[in-house]
Amino acid sequence: MSSLQEDYYNLCMEKSRKINSFVWHLLQEVDEKIEKGLEGITLNIAGNSHLMPVERMTGEDFWILSRILKKNPYINASIYPFSSGLDVRYNLISDVGAYYAARLLQKQHKLIYLNLMFNDIGPKGGELIAKALHKNTTLKYLRMTGNKIENEGGMFFAAMLQINSSLEKLDLGDCDLEMQSVIAFATVLTQNQTIQAINLNRPILYGEQEESTVHLGHMLKENHCLVALHLCKHNMKNCGIKQLCDALYLNRSLRYLDISCNKITRDGMVYLADVLKSNTTLEVIDLSFNRIENAGAKYLSETLASHNRSVKALSVVSNNIEGEGLVALSQSMKTNPTLSNVYIWGNKFDEATCVAYSDLIQMGRLKPDNTDVESFVVDGHVCLAEVSNGLKKHYYWRPTYGEACSQSSNAGSSLVPVGPDL
Repeated sequence: MSSLQEDYYNLCMEKSRKINSFVWHLLQEVDEKIEKGLEGITLNIAGNSHLMPVERMTGEDFWILSRILKKNPYINASIYPFSSGLDVRYNLISDVGAYYAARLLQKQHKLIYLNLMFNDIGPKGGELIAKALHKNTTLKYLRMTGNKIENEGGMFFAAMLQINSSLEKLDLGDCDLEMQSVIAFATVLTQNQTIQAINLNRPILYGEQEESTVHLGHMLKENHCLVALHLCKHNMKNCGIKQLCDALYLNRSLRYLDISCNKITRDGMVYLADVLKSNTTLEVIDLSFNRIENAGAKYLSETLASHNRSVKALSVVSNNIEGEGLVALSQSMKTNPTLSNVYIWGNKFDEATCVAYSDLIQMGRLKPDNTDVESFVVDGHVCLAEVSNGLKKHYYWRPTYGEACSQSSNAGSSLVPVGPDL
């Protein structure tokens, strides 16, 4: 069988297309893996790589690539759940490339994982990909993050979930969804029994009534398969978190709740702390970039110290919490053996806070990889410095060295795994 690199060269010559040097180099690496007998290879052509000169793919480049992938038996041939597929994040394939991505989904029946993050795909391209998934039975993980498919494209994806029975993880964050499409997803997920993780971050919502949380709350009461729900930047306030918490009294499947970057205050923590007294499935809670303050932190600390034994990770990064609230959280770790990951950077540290977390780390109760601070001493005073650990540090980007999906930087997906880390 001819190599991918050879097929790519011949097709470029046949179609009078300029050879993309970045694609050419990466296909050579894949060919070497195939020669070693490896299967289930993920072809990574990320346009934001800093490790080599990048010539970002256009829609026409993706057309050539899709032609050679349709007939290759090695790419995407591994057995689930091992990561395998096509990652073309941060390129410029646009709606033209989305058309060929849709064709690829129809022809390549071994494709499990597809990452099209930030590729200038619009509503039309979103429609094409969503419709291609009506008959696709193999793709399990799709990431559309940052493509402005808007409300129109979102509605096509919601309609697709009524038909598709194989997709398990869908990321539509930063896609400019609107209230109608968010409600449509909430409605569809009351019936869909295969989606385990969905990301609806940063929709374009108008008004102050938080209507979307009413529908999402109803969905959580009915859905018994969803494991991870990301609702970052939903303009959610205390009324919205109350709707979700009311549903969590009945839900027994959700393990990862991301409500970061909202407008939740200490009053919202009353509802969350109360539901955590009876909910035994939530394991990861991301409250980063809200405003729960000391009172909210103390509400959570009391529940975690004496009632809840299911939560493993809690992020309260940048929540305007002062020493009293942060020390209360550290005290809860001494009586709660389950809580292993706590992230606190961006709050107001006093010396009591620094000493409390330094003691937790030194006694081994809080492992260095499970928090975003480390202690040091200056002139006899204990201080805390930031460490690049968190629940989803590499959501938008990958590090230039070290592991691409390290557990310490992406603890959320490590603690609650749903397929490969998208």
